[in-house]
Amino acid sequence: MYRAYLNLLKPGIVVGNLISLTGGYLLASRGAIDATHGAIVALSVALVIGSGCAINNVIDRDIDKLMKRTHARPMANNQIAIESALMFAGLLAIAGFLLLFLVTRQFLSPALLLAGYIVYAGLYSLCLKRKSVHGTLVGSISGAIPPVVGYCSVSGSFDAAALVLLAIFGIWQVPHSYAIAIFRWDDYQAASIPVLPLVKGQRRAKQHIVLYIVAFIAAEMALAALGYVGRRYVAVTLVMGIYWLGTAVAGFTTINDATWARKVFAVSIAAVTVLSIAMAIDIR
Repeated sequence: MYRAYLNLLKPGIVVGNLISLTGGYLLASRGAIDATHGAIVALSVALVIGSGCAINNVIDRDIDKLMKRTHARPMANNQIAIESALMFAGLLAIAGFLLLFLVTRQFLSPALLLAGYIVYAGLYSLCLKRKSVHGTLVGSISGAIPPVVGYCSVSGSFDAAALVLLAIFGIWQVPHSYAIAIFRWDDYQAASIPVLPLVKGQRRAKQHIVLYIVAFIAAEMALAALGYVGRRYVAVTLVMGIYWLGTAVAGFTTINDATWARKVFAVSIAAVTVLSIAMAIDIR
């Protein structure tokens, strides 16, 4: 049964968000790292993200049954009772928010995390995912919150760097998600989820992917233009960003959209990981 509860938290999503959170945390630390403080911040955010994922599993249990990728999730195959899942999610959320407040001694970071939680579990999962093509754009806000929380948990203020981080990671979410929708086309179609590739067509989705990657690169460079990171950051992220852009542009001549989209997805993971590492180690 413990495996079912672990899967309820979507560990892959939690780990991915902790990578970006660590990048934001180390950027704000400017080399003066408090490992204990950082570990507790990471744990608290992981608890809240896990709670949000559990809520999402409860909400999506009916459509998860229709998708090959998600049909084995614990709520989709009735491994966990709804009441138990909600209680578990509630306990995780309370523990996470309380722990973050105690370790940071501020309201800013918990408030930002709460905003992301509400957007993901409420606005996105409960309201927009099944009804609007714009659900991905709204959901991207919640995906951008962890690095901002990591940054603000150290800085104590929402400054220009925090705003740029919100933009960078929010923009990144969109082409990443559209790529998933393309290579998981059958799943999204089976569950009638109105993502842009299905509603507007794959060519329009490819155009959006390219434009958002261009915006992502520009946002990355803004962090350097404001003086928060150095030349090595610029070189590494620019090369990675251009490679991602080139991969996306290749979609207009590809003969296999699914294979192409999987590559765009894989490169997106590499791009955000490189970004998180670069902004953590090349600090001005």
